Amino acid sequence: MATTPSSDRRRTADEVNEEIRALWLRAGGRLRPDERLVYERLVTEWAEADASHASPTHAA
Repeated sequence: MATTPSSDRRRTADEVNEEIRALWLRAGGRLRPDERLVYERLVTEWAEADASHASPTHAA
């Protein structure tokens, strides 16, 4: 099932996205309630990883 990232290493958005894709493939496109909870946790982790690597915008 889903893995928990170690506290000393954060996963990249790409790594988390791969786990999300694998979850959907295993589920055949329909998530059970327990899988939905895993999915929600993964999406939150993905968003945090994506935001932490976003480059700041610069005004012209």
